[in-house]
Amino acid sequence: MRRAATADDTVRPVSSETAAATPPGPRRRSSGSVTGSRWFPYVLVLPLALVLWGYIVQPMLATFAESVGDGSGANYSAFLSGGGVARQSLINSVVISLVSVVLCAAVGVSMAFLLRRFQFPGRSVIEAIILVPAALPPLIGAISFQLLYSETGIVPRALQRLLGTEEPVLSVSGIAGVLVVHTFTMYPFFYLAASAALKGMDPSVEEAAYNLGASRVRVWRTVLLPMLTPALVSGALLVFMTSLASYTAPLLFGVDQTMTMQIYINRTNGDMPLASTYASVLGVVSILFLLVMRWYEGRRSYRSQSKGIAAHRREVTNPVARWLAMAGSLVAVAVLLAPAATIALVAFSRDGSWTTQVLPEEYTLENFTAIVSEPKAFEPILNSLTISAVATAAIIVVGVLIAYAVRRLQFVGRSLLDIGVMLAWALPGTVVAINLIAAFSTGNVFSFGKVLVATFWIMPLAYFVRFLPMVFRSTSAALAQTDPALEEAARNLGASWARSFLTITVRLVLPGVIAGALLAFVHGVGEFVASVLIYTSRTEPISVAINNSMYRFEIGTASAYGLLQIVLIFIVMLVSGRLERGRSSGNAKEAAAWAN
Repeated sequence: MRRAATADDTVRPVSSETAAATPPGPRRRSSGSVTGSRWFPYVLVLPLALVLWGYIVQPMLATFAESVGDGSGANYSAFLSGGGVARQSLINSVVISLVSVVLCAAVGVSMAFLLRRFQFPGRSVIEAIILVPAALPPLIGAISFQLLYSETGIVPRALQRLLGTEEPVLSVSGIAGVLVVHTFTMYPFFYLAASAALKGMDPSVEEAAYNLGASRVRVWRTVLLPMLTPALVSGALLVFMTSLASYTAPLLFGVDQTMTMQIYINRTNGDMPLASTYASVLGVVSILFLLVMRWYEGRRSYRSQSKGIAAHRREVTNPVARWLAMAGSLVAVAVLLAPAATIALVAFSRDGSWTTQVLPEEYTLENFTAIVSEPKAFEPILNSLTISAVATAAIIVVGVLIAYAVRRLQFVGRSLLDIGVMLAWALPGTVVAINLIAAFSTGNVFSFGKVLVATFWIMPLAYFVRFLPMVFRSTSAALAQTDPALEEAARNLGASWARSFLTITVRLVLPGVIAGALLAFVHGVGEFVASVLIYTSRTEPISVAINNSMYRFEIGTASAYGLLQIVLIFIVMLVSGRLERGRSSGNAKEAAAWAN
């Protein structure tokens, strides 16, 4: 495309597109303009820094101040003296999280290796449904496993009746039940990371090791695992953080001595100093683990210098192995679909009719008609949608601007801005809730002098803090793949910073923004861990309504709410995929054409 003529050039014909896009005359940015000033990054960053300080850092400090109370530090001595509920809860939480990491790594990496490296009967079916657990909200996932595998669950009762035993067979409870739930619902973190790494791994590196006489075990230890280290670190971080913040699985399987359960118990009993102590310790453990894993990953480079092609799947030709693969595929499909199928089945059962039977014997549509027709029953759905929408709108604005500032601008303290968002990602939901309670139980400048506790606004604020990293990270990744020269070209043609940012940068990163926003919205609709500590009767979300229905033994109603949640999540995921595919190419072409 030809450039428009300037005073120093001979007149040349230009395309109509260029003529329409180019302002009259060779306007360039004035060096004295606001955006051209070296102070401009600070003008943009200051409000963002205040947001992170006021709603993430300052509430953490308020929680710590609440925990020390009179300054004696009596609450913290419980963790250092040895013994007691506090110390045992900390040990249980850390051990459960570490074991969850090991189990999820074993399942997730194994599944990624099998599906990426081998072709066998049933592989495509497993690959299509392997991420179904990721679509289940945490509370629904835990409830489905309780309905399936607890002492009163479908599977133990069915085996008891089939084998004629006096007690249920293969039932899980306590810490074992928590680990089963964590493994099933969190292995996708490892699977996604390992699958992406294996997809881009050059097979010639493995072949070279085999040709040099290395055994399979040595190739795994010296070639594959080192190359998978970034993926393993990513999965370990997500699983450890999620396990440490887990509340629903310990609640449903009767494990009271965990940090999250003790935070809830002490908050419910009105002992805010002790609840704040648990929250502070839990936050410190989360941040320390995050820093240790980032240090471990950064010790060396894991890039391959090879330029080979991706590995092809190997066909399983042995007849016995093919039959075993087919049988394993059927079992895997049953296990993967069983939780969602259980929720769907029980959603149509009549409340109070399912007692000692293996399966419900009475079915009805009343659970759904009551939710839709009764205003009080429909209110939790409306609350969840409203709260999530408000929080997501704020997340989009703040998340995109912080990602832009970190990726594009040069200013002192840029790493601190990144750390502020990292803190929001590292804090468990219970800690976020306690932080906000401690900070906004009285009015301050960040709440405009109003008390936010027991109001509507404390709910979207908690969701904002919890899910801000989702939009920030998706936008940051999109910006990393976008050439800043396009925005600079628009600025050189006379466009203001705001216009170039909105018409060039935002359009180019829009697919990433949409993906992160929809993910934040979906997580908001299913959020339970923070909500259970700060909701009121007027702001009860779907997840709390499900939990309350379970305690009233209205299992059918609770499952009906859960099924609606699952359907909503699947719809949002489908819309997200369509939007990303439809906009990714079109927006890039439009932005590039405008810049030229």
